[in-house]
Amino acid sequence: MLIGQKITVLGAGIAGLAAARALALRGARVTVLEQAEEIREVGAGLQISPNGAVVLEALGLGEALRARTIRGQAVALRDYRRGRVVSHLSLPTDGAGYHFAHRADLIDILAQGAREAGVKIRLLQKVSEIDLTETCARVTTAQGAEFGASLVIGADGLHSRLRPVLNGAAEPFFTGQVAWRATVPAPADMPRVATVYMGPGRHLVCYPLRGGTMANIVAVQEQAEWRAESWTQEDDPANLRAAFSQFAPAVQDLLARVETVNQWGLFRHPVAPHWVADRAALIGDAAHPTLPFMAQGANMALEDAWTLTSLLAQNPEDPATALRAYQAARKDRCTRIVDAASKNARNYHLTSAPVRMAAHTVLGLASRIAPKQVLGRFDWIYAKDVTRDFP
Repeated sequence: MLIGQKITVLGAGIAGLAAARALALRGARVTVLEQAEEIREVGAGLQISPNGAVVLEALGLGEALRARTIRGQAVALRDYRRGRVVSHLSLPTDGAGYHFAHRADLIDILAQGAREAGVKIRLLQKVSEIDLTETCARVTTAQGAEFGASLVIGADGLHSRLRPVLNGAAEPFFTGQVAWRATVPAPADMPRVATVYMGPGRHLVCYPLRGGTMANIVAVQEQAEWRAESWTQEDDPANLRAAFSQFAPAVQDLLARVETVNQWGLFRHPVAPHWVADRAALIGDAAHPTLPFMAQGANMALEDAWTLTSLLAQNPEDPATALRAYQAARKDRCTRIVDAASKNARNYHLTSAPVRMAAHTVLGLASRIAPKQVLGRFDWIYAKDVTRDFP
């Protein structure tokens, strides 16, 4: 247990709030520092796969997850122009399941859970300096407030203040892809399916949210022109509609409903070489930023939060050893998932019509003959249960 240990978490996103609740449930005194004036998320969906759902269950938040998400029934890959089904794979009906969640709802579940566990969440706390000494980790904010702790956890995302302290400056590069995301009123009887429309140099993903009243849209296009990385940059919906004007009628129906849309450039960030120091650790995007093509960003963050907490609780007298064990347990797996996500976009964006037709034919045949084997290709991701591996 971590009775009385003072821990500071930077960032009140999925990673930070999950870690905060997990640590507090093990007895730690946890303070979360968040630079925003309130805990909020712009409208967007995300997918919680079984490897993430088991963590939420172990944190005592499973009932809230099920109440505020849609359990996915299938994944469908479709050709872009006519919407022809290339592959339709039913998702397992037993176990932790696959969930379509509104990001704001998941953040709310985690924030409530953290507060109920005794976590203090301090808003408007922009970190300006982090000092790691032999006896204490000290965080100073732009307002001049100081927070001392036995451990500081960087859960502050792509632009983490802790990551460069441990690693120096990173050098991300533009992937030549931009993404739009929007939420719209869902068409009547929208199926509980994550649907991917695959076209030359672009693809679009959609699935229902919030009891089927809302649809989430993520659309990705290859282009040479650079776009900012910010998720909050707005774009004209007409640009999104123009980029996907050749897609199927069902896509046109969705895009006609878009009133506001965010666009951002997709950048490839290196996985951090060093995740830990004697009094510090990185989790989530601060350690291993990923492209969205495996829908694993939130799930990896949940796995990180649980694994770190479990190892610290197992070895409270020697946190440095626990931190090194955390990096050893997580780095190779997360690196492999990040690499898989980077490669997956190419499978959706085949530009040559003959190559695309051949690939779709092979995928469709495999999905009909051996659906379990096709879905099972990623069991190494989805079947992972860190709550069993690190009780």
